[in-house]
Amino acid sequence: MEQHLYPNLILDALKTVRYPGNGKNLVENEMVEDDIRIDGRQVSFSLIFDRPTDPFIRSVVRAAETAITTFVAPDVDIKGRIAVKYRHPVAEKPVSPLPGVKNIIGVSSGKGGVGKSTVAANLAVALAAKGYKVGLLDADIFGPSMPKMFGVEDEKLFITNQEGKDYIEPVSKFGIKMLSIGFVVDKDSAVLWRGGMASNALKQLITEAWWGDLDYFVIDMPPGTSDIHLTLVQTLPITGVVVVSTPQEVALADARKGIAMFTGEKVNVPILGLVENMAWFTPAPHPEEKYYIFGQDGGRRLCEETGIKLLAQIPLVADICQKMDNGTPVTLNLGSGTEASDNPEAQAFADLADNVVKAVDARNSMLPPTTVVEVH
Repeated sequence: MEQHLYPNLILDALKTVRYPGNGKNLVENEMVEDDIRIDGRQVSFSLIFDRPTDPFIRSVVRAAETAITTFVAPDVDIKGRIAVKYRHPVAEKPVSPLPGVKNIIGVSSGKGGVGKSTVAANLAVALAAKGYKVGLLDADIFGPSMPKMFGVEDEKLFITNQEGKDYIEPVSKFGIKMLSIGFVVDKDSAVLWRGGMASNALKQLITEAWWGDLDYFVIDMPPGTSDIHLTLVQTLPITGVVVVSTPQEVALADARKGIAMFTGEKVNVPILGLVENMAWFTPAPHPEEKYYIFGQDGGRRLCEETGIKLLAQIPLVADICQKMDNGTPVTLNLGSGTEASDNPEAQAFADLADNVVKAVDARNSMLPPTTVVEVH
């Protein structure tokens, strides 16, 4: 007489199969999904494993099939009918319009006038000086400054054909691939664009340019919080953001808003750390002297309050502004063989680059890959 099949018979059989990882049987280990289906002599159900990389998946499935035909009935149709599910599936690698870019770093500030672009430019140069492949996007649509800072205001953009398609070719300077809206607008005229036009222009610079393989893609974001920021996080899986502020309370208050925007539930982009720019004034003839013009350690206190890392304190030195105006970032001094003690401002940016690399490595080891943000 043919034995009638019912779920408890299947569960009793699976209790004889032990999971090699801990020696418990499949039922005791809560690996049998509550989806046992019986259709005549056909039996199907799911087994749950922690991860797709579990080395025992195939052997456990075969053992479960054998247990059913051995302890229930030899004619049970079970082979190939055990589905495998995972408690912790491997996250799919986020799709990026820049597949050759390993890390995307946004440089942001809560307000203008704190030296955000100067920090972004010198960070990019310092990373390139350390041997990394670096790209720099001037996303400050309404106040593009990178062409002047790199001395390439009169550069023309060209088209390059790559993989059978035409792309914008970034301008190369100091070992950095760079694009800016400043290359396509009159440098002496104000940019009067509605938000949608600005966002579309920015997307073109990102997706229609040939950036190639990069270790770090640095983005000089506009100050404040705006549609451009949303465009960036909706277009690119940003690895993390570096926030720039001066020690002034008014600047720190705006920096808090920027931090809140990126760490909010809807955006959720990691903060790599904060740069306290213009931390003190140092006269060029007396590099050992410090005058705290905008307050002392305001950035450090903000980091302690928010739990983010203080990446650097950059001194206010006339040399920094003069060199940026002349199109020669101060960080270039590091390659001249001059002692670091003679260039405290250049060394500060070099230390910033080291700390950003460490912060990115720590972020990548502790957090899953960033995905493009869906803001509704």
